[in-house]
Amino acid sequence: METGISCQTNFESSEMLATFLASTPLLEEAWKVCSIANTWFPDSYLVQQIGTVAYVAFSGRQVDSGLEQSCRNLLPLDAADAGLFAPLYRHSQAEEPIKVHHGMLKLFLSFYSGLRIQVAALVGKVKSIVMTGHSIGGAAASLSALWLLCHLQSTMSTPMSVLCVTFGSPLLGNGALHRSILRQRWGGNFCHVVSKHDIVPRLLFAEITNHVPTIQTLLHFWHRCMASPNVIVDGLSSQLPQDLNTNVFQCVLKDLEMLAHAKDATAESLFWPFGSYVFCSLEGAICVENAASVIQMMYLMMAMGSPSCCIEDHLMYGDSVGKVSKQFLNAKSFHENGDGLPNSSFEAGVALALQSADLTDIDKEPVQVEDLWLAMQNSNLRKNVAIMAKECLQKGQNDHRPNLTAANLAIRLSKIVPYRAEIEWYKDCCNGADDQMGYYDSFKRKASRREARVNMNRHKLASFWNSVIHMLENNELPHDFDRRDKWVFASLSYKLLVEPLDIADYYRTGMHRERGHYIENGRQRRYEVFDKWWRSRSSQVEEKKRSKFASVTQDSLFWAKVEEAGEWLDDVRNERDVTKINLLWHKLDMFEKYAMELIQNKEVSKDVMFKNSSFSRWMEEWKELKPQFHC
Repeated sequence: METGISCQTNFESSEMLATFLASTPLLEEAWKVCSIANTWFPDSYLVQQIGTVAYVAFSGRQVDSGLEQSCRNLLPLDAADAGLFAPLYRHSQAEEPIKVHHGMLKLFLSFYSGLRIQVAALVGKVKSIVMTGHSIGGAAASLSALWLLCHLQSTMSTPMSVLCVTFGSPLLGNGALHRSILRQRWGGNFCHVVSKHDIVPRLLFAEITNHVPTIQTLLHFWHRCMASPNVIVDGLSSQLPQDLNTNVFQCVLKDLEMLAHAKDATAESLFWPFGSYVFCSLEGAICVENAASVIQMMYLMMAMGSPSCCIEDHLMYGDSVGKVSKQFLNAKSFHENGDGLPNSSFEAGVALALQSADLTDIDKEPVQVEDLWLAMQNSNLRKNVAIMAKECLQKGQNDHRPNLTAANLAIRLSKIVPYRAEIEWYKDCCNGADDQMGYYDSFKRKASRREARVNMNRHKLASFWNSVIHMLENNELPHDFDRRDKWVFASLSYKLLVEPLDIADYYRTGMHRERGHYIENGRQRRYEVFDKWWRSRSSQVEEKKRSKFASVTQDSLFWAKVEEAGEWLDDVRNERDVTKINLLWHKLDMFEKYAMELIQNKEVSKDVMFKNSSFSRWMEEWKELKPQFHC
C-alpha cells in the first residue's frame, strides 16, 4: 500500500540527510581523519576504524593529481578503468559516454591495488565504510566509493553501508556520470561539504586553461598550509599576490554566473555535480541535491565573497564542520528581530535555510558614515542574492515532490489496468482455442485484428513502465520506491504476462537474424531493472509447492530459451565437428532438464504443454534425435 501523500520537496528530503549528519559525530570524525591524512600522509591515504565504522581518508596533498596539468581534461570511464566501474557504463552507443577527470582517475588507479586489499580486510569487521577526503583527496574518495559500490553490486557480497563525505572537493565528471549514479540509486551515498566561498569545488565550472600557473601556485600554497594543522587561516591569503587571487576569482565567478543563468546548463558545462551538497557557513548549513540548484547556490554564495575568502575558505572546514553541529538551522535571528517564522512550513524551511547559508538580506555589521555608499552597494547585492537564493529553493518545491509523484503514478497505474485486462482476456481465449497453440504461439504466428489490438496494448504498457524507470532514475520518486511491495509485485506481474509477447514479436519480425537471440541482444532494459527489484525486495516471499499449474509461466524468458533450443536442434543436425556436436547435445540436455523441472514444479502455464505449442513441437523433435546421441 502506498504511503501517505506528502509535499516533501527535494530541498526538504536533502535536509533530512543534513540533519542526520549534523546530529551525529560522522562529519566531525570524517574531518578529523582527513586532517590527519593531510598532515601525515601526503600522496597517500589513511585507514582508521572507529567502532563499527571504517574511515578511509585521502590526503588533500596529492602532488600528482593532474588538476593543474590536465585542467578540464575528461576521459571516457570505460576507456581506462579495466572494468572496475562496469555497472556505471552506458547501456547503448546512443547515450552520452560517461567521463571523469583524467588526472583524478589516474590518481585513483595509483591507489587501487593497495586499497582493494585493505578494503577486503575490513569486510566482516565493520558495518560501514566512509570514504572521505579534503580537496583533491575528495575526488579520490568519490572514485573509491564508486568503485566499492560497483564491486559490492557485481560480487553480491555481504551487504555493507558505503558513504562518501568530501570536503572542498573539485568536480569529478560529466552529466552522464551524474545520470548513471542516479540510475543506480547511489546519489544518497555521496555528501559533498562545501565551505561558503571555497573556490575549489567551483573551479572546474570555469574555463581555467589560461590560469594554470596561478592554480599551481594556489595548490602549493594550500598544500603548505595543510601540512601545518594549527596554522591560523584568517589573513593567510595576503601572502599571495593580490592580482593572482583576483584573476582566478573573477574568471570562475563570471563563468559560474553564466552557467547559473543558462537555460540548459548541462549543455554548457563539461562537468556536472552529483550527490548531495552541504553548503557550510559560520551560521550553519544548507543541503541541496538538485544539480541545477547546486550550481545556482555555488554562484550565489561566491558572489557574496571576495578573492581572499575564496582562497582561505578552502582551509576552514574544521571550523565550518564544528559550527554545523552546533548551529544547524538555528532560528535565533528570526526571533531576535521579532519577525517570527512564516506560517507556511515550506516558507519557514526556506527562510531558515537562507539564514543557515548566510544569504539573508540582513546586514550584520553597523554602518559607518564614511562607508555609507559602499554599504548601500553591498546591501543591494545581498538583497538581490537573497531573492535569487529563495527562488532557487522554491523551484525545488515545484520541481521535486517524490511522494506526491508516486501517488500520482499509482493513479496512472490504475488507468492502465484495462490494457492489461485485455491481454489477460486474449491469453484466456488462446488457452481455450481448438488450435491448441497457446498464448505465445498464437501471438507469434497470427496477424488478425485481435493480435493487433493486443500489440497496441503491449506498447502502451511498455511506455508506462519505461516512464516509471525514467522518473526513478532521475530521482523524481521516493528513495525506497523500488522496494515497495506494490511496485515490485506490479512490475513482476507485468513482466510475466507481457515479456512472452515481446519475445514472440522479436522472433516473428526476424530480429534474431539481424541482432542475435533475444536474451543477449533483444531484451528491453526495463525487464532487467524489474529483475533487480525482485532480487532486492524488502519482504521475501515464502516458496510453496504448487498444487496446480501457474496462470503465467514463472520464468518470463522461457519462450526465448525455447527458441534458442530450437536453433540448437537445427545446428546439431547439420554440424560435423564432434566437439561442437557434443557441446550442442549438452546444451539440449540441460534445457530439457530445466524445462522438465519447471513443469514438475508446476511453474509453467498449461499452454506450454499444448499439442501445437513451440515447446511441444520441440519436445517431439528432441525425442526423435535423442536416441542418436545415446547410440
